[in-house]
Amino acid sequence: MKLFASLLLAAALAAPVFSAHADAPKAAAKADPAKGAASYAPVCAACHGADGNSMVPANPKLAQQHPEYIQKQLQEFKSGKRANPIMMGMVAALSDEDMKNMAVWLSTQKAAPGNSSDKNLVALGERIYRGGIADRQIAACAGCHSPNGAGIPAQYPRLSGQHADYTAAQLTAFRDGVRLNSLQMTQVASKLNDREIKAVADYIAGLR
Repeated sequence: MKLFASLLLAAALAAPVFSAHADAPKAAAKADPAKGAASYAPVCAACHGADGNSMVPANPKLAQQHPEYIQKQLQEFKSGKRANPIMMGMVAALSDEDMKNMAVWLSTQKAAPGNSSDKNLVALGERIYRGGIADRQIAACAGCHSPNGAGIPAQYPRLSGQHADYTAAQLTAFRDGVRLNSLQMTQVASKLNDREIKAVADYIAGLR
């Protein structure tokens, strides 16, 4: 009887130790913005600006973008899910940790405002962005990216102030089946013509 009791006591003492090691979740590594800045400078700054505010209309502004979105795009460039020969080469040597650090650092940088430039199209762009096109079942951009283009963290990217050339190129790529990493955007863009894409992109450039 004493032996049985001793065995029960030993099991009771051992059980919590076993559970603590077996069931405890691994703590997620915390992002390091300083390391992100150091990784960003030699790889990304030439095309996207020292602070993420690209001065080249064909290259996106990355400053103040939601970190989850940037990290996802970098991972998909690396995996090939988002095909772009230049970006695939740039991210090839980056680890997941590098991507996370860079994404968090970029989210802390202030985005430079942009401007709409085509007065003849901006009204059309605003109508599509805010209200969609009901009779063609085109959803309003504002529903996911918010009325001021701020997006929704971890879900939809910030668009406010983005270069019109870049936005138009991405919408066209979604529409034409060149960019395949968002079914939702492919479905929306597939219904837009060139004029509507240009109008929406120009309107987005001036959002604040």
